[in-house]
Amino acid sequence: MRRHPVVLLAAVVALIGGACSSGGGAKKAAATRTTTSTTIPTTTTTAVPGSTLPGMPPLLDPNDVYAADRPGQLSPEVQNFRNLVYVPNSESNSVDVIDPATFKVIDHFGVGRQPQHVVPSYDLKTLYATNDLGNTLTPIDPATGKPGPTIPVEDPYNMYFTPDGKFAIVVAERMQRLDFRDAHTMKMERSLPVPCKGVDHMDFSADGRYLIASCEFAGAVLKVDVANQAVVGRLALRSGGQPQDVKLSPDGKVFYVADMMNDGVFLIDGDSFSEIGFIATGIGTHGFVVSRDGTKLYVSNRGSHKMEQGRSKGPGGVTVIDFATRSVVAQWPIPGGGSPDMGNVSADGKQLWLSGRFDSEVYMIDTTSGAVTKIPVGLEPHGLTVWPQPGRYSQGHTGNMR
Repeated sequence: MRRHPVVLLAAVVALIGGACSSGGGAKKAAATRTTTSTTIPTTTTTAVPGSTLPGMPPLLDPNDVYAADRPGQLSPEVQNFRNLVYVPNSESNSVDVIDPATFKVIDHFGVGRQPQHVVPSYDLKTLYATNDLGNTLTPIDPATGKPGPTIPVEDPYNMYFTPDGKFAIVVAERMQRLDFRDAHTMKMERSLPVPCKGVDHMDFSADGRYLIASCEFAGAVLKVDVANQAVVGRLALRSGGQPQDVKLSPDGKVFYVADMMNDGVFLIDGDSFSEIGFIATGIGTHGFVVSRDGTKLYVSNRGSHKMEQGRSKGPGGVTVIDFATRSVVAQWPIPGGGSPDMGNVSADGKQLWLSGRFDSEVYMIDTTSGAVTKIPVGLEPHGLTVWPQPGRYSQGHTGNMR
């Protein structure tokens, strides 16, 4: 499996010193320990207030970072691509391809060892299976749905793209690094060691100038200056736990951070880099998908606190959070049990697709009724993507579109 012991660089440990604190869980109201935030000195330059990362496409709506992701807003680059769902099976070393019109697996091909996510490229033209233990990427042509020759890349657990399109950020989890690579050639440009055991998911601020990344095995999140490729802060969450996926609110004011052990979502003010709230969701809170109209956050709860070989047919489900009120408005259980993980919504927003991590299946959830259809796939399906999706460019993961 993908978990391996790692050795912290002494310089990094010294840098963060006593930055980390742990405490009683957010789900335990009587917690008395507090959040600790550490600012790490860097050579960061001061940005002009209101300015975006140079080279980043202009914001369509300052109050809605997902304004380009509405139904039907397909880029010309993707309009002729086949509408398919790509499922990486981590323990089968393969990708299953599903036709969302028939709910049938129509193709299956091998990739490198332990594929974790299928990631759309910044320019929307390529999908990449991130073969974590195989130390490779497998490019997939979305025009045909077929794989191409593998690309050597060390420890690609996950992958994102900077908002200016210059760099792919390969999340080298077991190496405790964020590797900035050329977004087209994947040539290494800079490897950034991070004070973060288990770095794995992230999202970018509305102006693209910084990102917030989760530290799964440290109960903390990091703040990274994108332009300077430097860590500028580390925030230990109030309850420790195991933070997972990260997603920015449509108004750009709050980062939502899923926490698998605390069964809910932390709210982080990115600018002040402070914890401002918590929303209880369900057992094993793990992944996020934004609704196509940008008003709701779909939260997957895996139904287990185990990282690997978790309980099959567990009490997994989806929690729906309203962004405007920051409150839960619906709960959609998986009938008969299940383990929903990562995924995305269809281009029209009517279908939510999620992998069933411990059940060798994929879930298609009707976003109006919450009704669930199950499709059998390979072993331990993980970060699936639906493609094509609306949006001008991809920031990676399973289709973080802007």
